[in-house]
This record gives sequence, structure tokens and C-alpha cells, in this order.
Amino acid sequence: MCSVLYLSWQRYFLVGTNQAQTKHRVLKIDRTEPKDLVIIDDKHVYNQQEVRELLGRLDLGNRTKVGQKGLSGLSRAVTAFGIVGFVRFLEGYYIVLITKRRKMADIGGHSIYKIEDTSMIYIPNDSVRVTHPDEGRYIRIFQNVDLSSNFYFSYSYDLSHSLQYNLTLLQRPYELWTSPPSSAEEEVQTQTKPDSFDIFEDEGLPAQMVYGVRNEPYYKYVWNGKLLERIKDIVHQDWLMYIIHGFCGQSKLLIYGRPVHITLIARRSSKFAGTRFLKRGANCEGDVANEVETEQIVHDASVMSFTAGSYSSFVQVRGSVPLYWSQDISTMMPKPPIRLDQADPYAHVAGLHFDQMLQRFGSPIIILNLVKKREKRKHEKILSEELYPAVINLNQFLPPENCIDYIAWDMARYTKSKLCNVLDRLGMIAENVTGVLRTNCVDCLDRTNTAQFMVGKCALAYQLYALGMIDKPKLQFDTDCVRLFEELYEDHGDTLSLQYGGSQLVHRVKTYRKIAPWTQHSKDIMQTLSRYYSNAFSDADRQDAINLFLQVFSPSDLKPHLWELPTDFYLHQQNSMRSHTEAIFGLFQTKTLTHVPDCVCAPLDSVPCEDTMKKVKVKRVNRFDESIDTYTEFFRPYEITSFDDTFCIAMTNSAREFMPKTVGVDPSPFTVRKPEETGKYVLGSKSSKDETLLQRKTAASAPPPPSEEAISSTSEDDSEEDRDDDASVSQRSTPIKLLTESGESSRTQEMQQPSINEPYGINLAVLPADKDLLIYKREPVSRFPEDSIYAVAPPQVDEESRKELQIHVMTGEGQVRPLRRDDMLMYREYVRNRYM
Repeated sequence: MCSVLYLSWQRYFLVGTNQAQTKHRVLKIDRTEPKDLVIIDDKHVYNQQEVRELLGRLDLGNRTKVGQKGLSGLSRAVTAFGIVGFVRFLEGYYIVLITKRRKMADIGGHSIYKIEDTSMIYIPNDSVRVTHPDEGRYIRIFQNVDLSSNFYFSYSYDLSHSLQYNLTLLQRPYELWTSPPSSAEEEVQTQTKPDSFDIFEDEGLPAQMVYGVRNEPYYKYVWNGKLLERIKDIVHQDWLMYIIHGFCGQSKLLIYGRPVHITLIARRSSKFAGTRFLKRGANCEGDVANEVETEQIVHDASVMSFTAGSYSSFVQVRGSVPLYWSQDISTMMPKPPIRLDQADPYAHVAGLHFDQMLQRFGSPIIILNLVKKREKRKHEKILSEELYPAVINLNQFLPPENCIDYIAWDMARYTKSKLCNVLDRLGMIAENVTGVLRTNCVDCLDRTNTAQFMVGKCALAYQLYALGMIDKPKLQFDTDCVRLFEELYEDHGDTLSLQYGGSQLVHRVKTYRKIAPWTQHSKDIMQTLSRYYSNAFSDADRQDAINLFLQVFSPSDLKPHLWELPTDFYLHQQNSMRSHTEAIFGLFQTKTLTHVPDCVCAPLDSVPCEDTMKKVKVKRVNRFDESIDTYTEFFRPYEITSFDDTFCIAMTNSAREFMPKTVGVDPSPFTVRKPEETGKYVLGSKSSKDETLLQRKTAASAPPPPSEEAISSTSEDDSEEDRDDDASVSQRSTPIKLLTESGESSRTQEMQQPSINEPYGINLAVLPADKDLLIYKREPVSRFPEDSIYAVAPPQVDEESRKELQIHVMTGEGQVRPLRRDDMLMYREYVRNRYM
């Protein structure tokens, strides 16, 4: 939806339109109220002519004198793509609008956009404005949440829910789907029906009605829910646009020309949200810090439709250890000691957290705990000693078939061993996972991202196997497919790490494969310093901005200001005085397992109970209605576009980015290749090649690369006690081949002037071999009349295709065939939407 904000002295008029600009809605915002928000939603749906006449009347009516032009009439303020919300601090309300967007992904024809820029506009006019000295400071704090950084939205796809929920209709009784429309639906249909004469009424073609479903978002992953709370019961649903925070990326995997889209959507929880050391553990409602739900969607992009296409989705979760724990950063230590803030003998907070997960995903829930087990001085081990008994205690109240699985593995210790392969071990764990995996370490950043990558890699193999793309569910490293997926996951990990920790990933997949170049160590040190600086100096300001944006704190003259609070503990602990013995006996009794048949725990959202039935509204719409037409949104037939600027062309492509550009190699993305054989290496700049050559020259004389523990004292994988305890540490170094002087000179000459063999696959300067020359002297290889060595059979064309071709030929000759019923329906809807 595209919107235009018009300004008059008394009101703002927000005019929204659909993609084809055939339907318009008007929102009126009063500017004469100094501290209240007064919004009037005009229920009428305007066509293009009607909205022009309305704006003309408004412009004429707001002029002080007849014939006067300028600011006294109706002026255009800003063009927007959606409403983020309305917010008030100490003066009047502000409206936050999206003014720039960028397409990031496409799922079944539904576009997903990233917010690129926003505009924050004060609503009351200057004559009624009551100024406050602290208003400017609240504005600066609010704008510290950079909405142009990893906030996403979609007009037609619910990003707060998983693909499975969005594509799976609730198991309602059939009569509910076929029941007559309610009075509200009849009112909407009456309003949207054009008043003009229908030229197709005499054709005897009844309108084709289909059922549409509109569901409530999952507010845990919605970041502007509080900003829209004041208007969600006043305005039409089309005005409400919910945004998520996290990551969204999509890449194209070409399998012999067949496109497969791999999409990662990470949803960051808005509950107990904050920065690294200021938000640890869980609050009293079971919400944990740094909770992110990552969904991995793989679909055959050659078929765009949800109904006819093939889609596969896999979901995994990361989040802090669900206990009452924290770290005191006032000591300015690189690794502050972990302390348990509150005793929880009944595992109350862990029970609330896993109850949320069971309602969201069903069972089984698998916990992969990656924190350390052996330490000279207890640090991370404190969390494992509390979490494991809590899980054992909670499993008493669950049926044996639905118990929570617990896997504890000291990933940091395995990394130091020369005999163990960390990624192979993670791959073995992933092969045995059936259900939703919840991964955690201390920070849920470096180790967690690598573990999630390996689980996602295993799931990707099964997804491609289910879609019929590969013959067995196995993917090897150093293939174009896995390189593309690894790059996508590293972008995902860097983004989430910046949001929570203040820096990019310190340890990556290549680090745990022990193939990272030695120049990576200096980058790791810089990321560690950046993370330490962010945690020590800027996290407090970022935390205040998050609290204000999510409306966890609402400014008022009757209470202290946000910057005057000694802590935000009670802002996130609303029910901290609840008794611990209250919930443990009925922890999993009410919602989660009541509606589960035969002890098979399914997600509560998919169970046809009364609570879930209320969240979904069924609406009857016309088959050709543009609100359910993905063709118009995806192809944009009403706009002039360039193919080179479309998202499908610009997105990451395995054939363009990774496949070798030489002739004679297997183009399959599942073929193992050396790094220098990939497309990125071949297309690399001269400076990058020279840098690689310089690294090889100096590698032999350079000292050995630092060990894994020496990278950073503040990274989450190592501590000083482990360095003293374990002396045998494997070094992350790349095997280096020594080059002689002749080898170096020949390599330099090759890089300055690429050989003919590289682009053509053959050296044209050398005469062909005798056996090749004999081919031209023999009889022709093929008796096929065309100039081709491939003897192919003529294609068989069925009768229906022949008739279709004959119809096209007749049309070109001016002989038009009678229109079919579907053609009449489509043309009728086009004329009605365009001209009536």
C-alpha cells in the first residue's frame, strides 16, 4: 500500500491506495488536540476519480480566501509506504511513517520489504502545542532505535508466524467455512460494490467467491504492536502493518537452470529485549533474553503459487538460559562473573518458558546446551548445574511422549582437541533431531550460530531431497550450495550479533573448520574490541531506546524520567511478586495439553479450540479481488520497471557468484570444488589476488597463527582458566605449499595475463592432436540434416497445444474465436476495477 499524507491547518489526511491505484481509503487525523489522538477512518472505498474530487474539495474548503493558493489550502507533506505507529512522550502525538523500502525476499508471490528510511511527524499544530523541556531528549532516545536497520514488513504475508501456520488452515468444521457472511462482511461487500452500471449483468456470469483468512499476528515477535495499540480497534485492518526485527535474506540456488530459493527469516522477540550484559536469563513471565526464531524456507521458484508450488520450512530457536541470572558490568571486567539472582527450586521461570514453546511449536522440544562443563573456576558451569535439574523436574509433569529432550555438549572444549571434529559432532546431533531445536550458549552468538548452521545444513539436505532436487539427503562442504548457504548464515549471524552484542561474529564456521586464513585473527581481535566497547559504553543508551520504542516505559510528568531510573528491572518484571508454588502444580495443565489427542502434542495454534478460533477471521471475497491477487504485487503490471532492477535479478545467485566460469567443469551446485575454483575467486579483483599471493609468500616465514584461546579474552568460547588447564591446543592454520622462485614468477605471470585455458577450457595456440584431426576426415558423426552432433527426436505436440497454436494464428489473421467463460470473468473484473 502506498500512502500520501496531506496537510491542512486542522487535520492530516492520509490517503492510502492499492498497487493498481483503483481503490483508495482516507484516514483523518485531528491536529487541534494538544495531547490526545483523534483519528477518523472513512469507511468508504474511493475510486481514482472520487479521491481526486475529495482532495479538490478539501483544498478549496481549507483556503482562507477564495482563489488563494499556498499553505492555507491542502498541501502534500510526504509520500509513505506504511504506518509504523503513533507515539507520545510528554507533549502531543507523533506519527511514524515508512518513506523508503527495499525488497528483500519473495515467498509465493508475497514480497517482504526492509525499511530503509522513516519520517517522524508531530501531529498537533503550533497554535495548540504545549512545549515541555524534556521532549527533545525523549525524541533523541526514541530515534536511537534505527528503523532502517533490520526491520521488515510485508503487506500480504504474516512475518510473525511460520510458513506452516500461514499455509495450514485451522481444522474448522466445514459448516463454519460455508456459513453465510456476517453483517460486518455484508457491509464491507456493500461498500466495495461499485454504484455504476455493470455491463456484464446480462451475460449471466455469476461472481466467483472464495474464502480468505485473516489471522492475528504473534505479538511476541511484533515490534510495533504497542505503537498501533491506540488505533487497531478504530481503523480498517488494511492500515495495520506489523513489523518484525531480526534478519531476512534470500538466495537463488540454480540446479541445472532450475531455480530454488533459500530464505532465512529471523524473528527477534520483543519480550525482555535488550543488549548483551543488560539482558540475561529470563524474566518472571518466562521470556528470555536474545530469543530469536530462525525459519529456513526452501521452495521451487519455478512455480510461484502457494497452492501449486512446493515449499518446505524448518524452524529452530536460540535464547538465553531460562534462569534468573545476570552479570555485573560495573567492575569493567572483560568477563564479569555469572551470578544467580534468585533461587527457583520449582523451576517456575523455566516452566513458563517451555510452556510458551510447547504452545508455539508442540513437542518434542530439544535443548542443545553448548556451555562449558569443565572449568577451574566456575563460570559457565553454574548455568548447566541449574538448567539440567530444572528440565528433569519439569519432565515429571509431561507425558513420556512429550518430555523435553536435553543435550549438553561442551563445544569450546571439543574445539581445542586435535582428535575431534566439532562440525562432524554437530552434524551427528542434527541427524538425530526430530522437532524444534532450542540452542543456547552463554551469549547465544558465535557457538550458537555455528551449531544452528550445521543443523540448518542437515535440514537443507532433507528439504532438497523432499523437493526431488537430490537423490540422497546429504550435502558436502566446499560445494556451491553449501557455500551459498554458509554465506547466508554468516550474514544472519553477523546481523543478530550486532543487534545483541554490538559487533559481528568473532568465531565463524571457517574458524571451527580450522581453515580460516591467518588474517582472520586480526579481524577477530577487532570484533572483540568492538564488542567490548559497545558493551561498556553504548549498551545503556541502546537499552533505554529499546525500552522506549517498545513502550515498556511510558513517559509521564507524574513519575521519574527514563534516565533517572537506577534500573529497568521492574519494567520487565511485571509479575515479580507472584508466588512460586502457584504455577508448578498446574504448569502444563490448562492450554498446552488439554486439546492434545492421544498425547501427541501439536502446536496450540493448529488445534481447533475456542481460543484459536477467535484469532482467525474468515472473509468472502471475489476471486479476482486485488487484495488476494499476488500477480499484481509481484509483476506490477501498472508500473514501468527494468529487468535489471528487479529483485529476482539482483539477488544472490549460485551460478553467478560461486559456479566456475571456465568450460568443461560440472555445473552442478553439489560438486565439491577448491576455493580457487569458485566464481568469486575467478572474478576477484587484482588487489585481492595480489593480497593472496603476498599471503602465500610470507606465510612460510611468518610465525604460527595464534591459538583459538589467544584470539580474545572476551569472546564467549574461552576463559583464562581453560588456557591454564589445557596446554595442547590445535592451531587454526591453513596448509601452506612452499613456492620456489620459478613457481612464484610463473604464478605472477599467470595472474598478470590469464591463460587461454582459463576462459575457453583449451589452449588454442597448440595444434589439435592427430586423433582429433582424424575426426574431420571420417564420415559425419550424425546423419541428422541440421548442423548438430546431437541426434534428437522431433518434439511431440499434443492436440490441445496444436489447437491453442491454431487459435493464435487465427487471431493474427483477424479471425477472433468466441470468448470462453473464464476470459469473460477476467475481463469483467478488469473493466470494473479500472474504469468503474
